[in-house]
Amino acid sequence: MATIQECRAALDELSGNLARAEEGVRGAAALDRSLSCHITDLDQTFTGRLEGGRIRVDAVAPGPPAHKAQIRLAMTGDDLVAMVAGELRFAKAWASGRVRLEAGLRDLVRLKNLL
Repeated sequence: MATIQECRAALDELSGNLARAEEGVRGAAALDRSLSCHITDLDQTFTGRLEGGRIRVDAVAPGPPAHKAQIRLAMTGDDLVAMVAGELRFAKAWASGRVRLEAGLRDLVRLKNLL
């Protein structure tokens, strides 16, 4: 089972990957939205923002998200680490229910380039 530190490192790596991505992907990530990522097996939630093509983590707290972020993710820590490492495809994990993504329709359309 991935630790909370490994999950934080994976989010930091994902943020760096987004910042270095090609223009199409970077443009899709250039939203300014609140973000939460609930790590279900650890029952911890990272909260922050997706802004300027990067993920900024502001806090981590026990339990599910206290507030409804504009973009909400939920998955196990192992799945987060595997996706960032390129060992698990987001689309496959999402289609199988291993990853949940909730956002407004407009955001989902923009985020499809990231998936």
